[in-house]
Amino acid sequence: MKYISLNEQTQIPIIGSGTNTFGKVGRQYQAPLNHDTSEIISAISLGYRHFDTAVSYRNESVLGLAIEESVVPREDLFITSKIPTREPYLESNAMIHEVIQGSLEALQTDYIDLYLIHKPTNNMDEMLNLWHILEEYYKKGTFKAIGVSNFHEAQLQYLIEHATTPPMVNQIESHPGHWQDDLIAFCQQRGIVVEAWGPLTNISDEAKDVLQDIGAKHEKSWAQIALKYQIQRDVVVIPKSHNPENQAANLLLFDFELTPEEIERISAL
Repeated sequence: MKYISLNEQTQIPIIGSGTNTFGKVGRQYQAPLNHDTSEIISAISLGYRHFDTAVSYRNESVLGLAIEESVVPREDLFITSKIPTREPYLESNAMIHEVIQGSLEALQTDYIDLYLIHKPTNNMDEMLNLWHILEEYYKKGTFKAIGVSNFHEAQLQYLIEHATTPPMVNQIESHPGHWQDDLIAFCQQRGIVVEAWGPLTNISDEAKDVLQDIGAKHEKSWAQIALKYQIQRDVVVIPKSHNPENQAANLLLFDFELTPEEIERISAL
């Protein structure tokens, strides 16, 4: 596994697992929880150590249960969660603290490796107030790293200019057909690590054909090529699969390298 440093104490595995449909009836996002931990336990057994959840997913407790069930020590796992920015979560500072404590309790942990603002609002003063609270937990060590999700350049710049601690991560949608090269360059130039959510979603058949053609030369699938392109440019990927075979395949990215010509073809998708 390759790691990227977020700060002097914290490194993030460059491959993680999304979880937004884990532990839910029918594996549907809006479905009730059934607290099935099998997908997470499978992922851990295959070598995943990085898991991404959120308050909005309603399943932090499922990940917490899997952590308790796992034979892997908590300190060997990297856990991300996110605070929502819709009502009622931001109605007061007291509510923000309550939400954060709820994340810690649901995850059955006394610290979280990475905590993110899930989505920006149009009120950047509101975002800055929320960020200052996250900074408090970071300074106490309750959060090992803090960041944001779905922020564009101007929103990031506002936090950089007004915060004591700049964002360490920006988790964004990035996949073939929507690489977000400019935003990724903006972040990386400022020391902000980029994570790609949905790295294997909304991909056209034409893009899959190109990726598969490249994959045939490396004996890899189109999905592995799409993920490899991201990690080869130091973008963290968090694909999600309920299938153990696909979970395993998503980790098999370190035994080959894309050539400059292949990278050029992929970047043009």
